[in-house]
Amino acid sequence: MLLLLRAVTGRRLPLPLPCRGCSRPGAARFAAGSSGPGGSGRAAPVLAALLGLGAVLAYGDRRRRTAQAAQAPRYPRYTREEVGRHRSPQERVWVTHGTEVFDVTDFVELHPGGADKILLAAGGALEPFWALYAVHSQPHVLELLREYKVGELSPDEAPPAAAAAGDPFAGDPPRHPGLRVNSQKPFNAEPPAELLAERFLTPNELFFTRNHLPVPAVDPGSYRLRVEGPGGRALSLSLPELRSRFPKHEVTATLQCAGNRRAEMSQVRPVKGLPWDIGAISTARWGGARLRDVLLHAGFEEEREGEWHVCFEGLDADAGGAPYGASIPYGRAVSPAADVLLAYEMNGEELPRDHGFPVRVVVPGVVGARSVKWLRRVAVSPAESPSHWQQNDYKGFSPCVDWDTVDYKTAPAIQELPVQSAITHPRPGAAVPAGELTVKGYAWSGGGRPVVRVDVSLDGGRTWRVARLSGERPPPGRAWAWVLWELQAPVAAGAELEIVCKAVDGSYNVQPDTVAPIWNLRGVLSNAWHRVRVSVRD
Repeated sequence: MLLLLRAVTGRRLPLPLPCRGCSRPGAARFAAGSSGPGGSGRAAPVLAALLGLGAVLAYGDRRRRTAQAAQAPRYPRYTREEVGRHRSPQERVWVTHGTEVFDVTDFVELHPGGADKILLAAGGALEPFWALYAVHSQPHVLELLREYKVGELSPDEAPPAAAAAGDPFAGDPPRHPGLRVNSQKPFNAEPPAELLAERFLTPNELFFTRNHLPVPAVDPGSYRLRVEGPGGRALSLSLPELRSRFPKHEVTATLQCAGNRRAEMSQVRPVKGLPWDIGAISTARWGGARLRDVLLHAGFEEEREGEWHVCFEGLDADAGGAPYGASIPYGRAVSPAADVLLAYEMNGEELPRDHGFPVRVVVPGVVGARSVKWLRRVAVSPAESPSHWQQNDYKGFSPCVDWDTVDYKTAPAIQELPVQSAITHPRPGAAVPAGELTVKGYAWSGGGRPVVRVDVSLDGGRTWRVARLSGERPPPGRAWAWVLWELQAPVAAGAELEIVCKAVDGSYNVQPDTVAPIWNLRGVLSNAWHRVRVSVRD
């Protein structure tokens, strides 16, 4: 048939190239050839002579419908067993995505996450491993992968079920449908902005969720928390022991992701990270044992000379077994005024699975990344946590630093967060009625600094009004929770409003007026004046 078509068209057709590493007859990588409209056009007179005008018209219609497909390379088909034979650079590294087969051998050493990570998927499906890191959901990643395509899975090979493919997220808990999802795997979502300032305590099911990895399934009956480090004795505490040996302490604290309001930074220049709106922040009443009490019980001193840290490890781990980890300075961990908890309750209930069941750290006044969930280990150490998320993430940089020049070793890990506020009502683009307008929002500052004032403007910052604040009255230096604020002001029909808010904390820190000067490549620490534009209808 190939010889006949070649004789008719006068064109040389693409032939299969033998594939190294696969001995199956017919296995090949196909060279991209041109069997498109040009070659087929030459065949028309010959076909007309042989088959008549009707055949030519039918052929031409078919040619038009298949022209695009004819230009694409044709790929051989493989079984999963054949793909599974390619698991090392010596045998070539093959992977699948959907029904496509890729030879990524030449990309292994270029993989941003390291060769060891991509080799975990060698000979099998990429999906369970890609799902661990949200960056893989971006379109350009799949476009890059397609440059390495060498074949298709045989149509007889049914796609494996999620469990059979080893989907690490198959056991994740159900979530409230009202959450606004930024990524499914791992799950990251925020409450609707409209609901944020409706209650001082965020309902558990609407508390923002920041997961870096799959949610672990923890048996509370066999759970043990390890506490260890130089200068103290090792402890292994069950959940009942943590509850009974140490006094229960409660603290109301706001947790905020470092990437809250990242979407606004993306409007200045692209940044890397989830596109959080204003909802990567929530407040709860936490209950549990003070970390200070547990460390002193283990024999650690209240004061130590030199630099010391307390490191936390979670039960959530990546495909290579590396757990999520973070650390805080030792002085904060043992300070009676810092209120650091090993929490097992949230708003009077046991911790939900998404929020760290059975035990999590809660570090008030500090970026949420240090409040490690599903806690399995507490370690006193002379060095910070070696975790990726302590050493190579959650750090701020100058706007002049890009991915070619960034050096994470030059910046300290984020601990206390800057002063923050946002408008939760009305929403951007709303048409509000003339008369009295109610503007609502939240404000918070890190390090236990209270918010002392929120200024609101309806004209882009030319004139200002002071909002009314509501919330708890904490002891000095322990303002761990946000304040909610509200302003009523008259507005005229037909007006176009640019509503702006800015908060001032007890140290008179104030939010910067624009995003550009605080832009950074990871989109963290986004705390410029929040702006919402609305129109006033007749």
